[in-house]
Amino acid sequence: MSSGIRFTGREMRYIALFESITGATAKDCVVDDGLNRIIFVVKEGDVGAAIGKSGKNIHLLEKMTGKKHEIIEHSESPAQFIKNALKPARVNEIRITERPDGTTIAVVSVSPRDKGVAIGKNGRNAERIRFLAKRYFQIQNVSIT
Repeated sequence: MSSGIRFTGREMRYIALFESITGATAKDCVVDDGLNRIIFVVKEGDVGAAIGKSGKNIHLLEKMTGKKHEIIEHSESPAQFIKNALKPARVNEIRITERPDGTTIAVVSVSPRDKGVAIGKNGRNAERIRFLAKRYFQIQNVSIT
């Protein structure tokens, strides 16, 4: 996890609840009240445990908190992290480039049939990946094509 990420007491309580129910290790928790969701970034290999058989862990957490839960598998590689965050959309290619002004951007090419899934309703998935890419890898913008 990148240093500098601080959790509020509320986020800590959600992490504790998440870990006690799922047995998965949460590396990050983002509470998005505007979209009534909680985004958890879990340790590599912990996605299955986090979701649970037939999604039972997620359903239980959603029932307890009254919010939607989204799980993303962490990766040290920015390209793999972005790919994980866009699942179930099929990603064809990810190009990460540094502009002359020093900003870093990622251009993600997805299967045309999965573009809607990658962007999400009202751009919510695209917004989520932009936020997380900036939080973890200092990538200023993620463009989905």
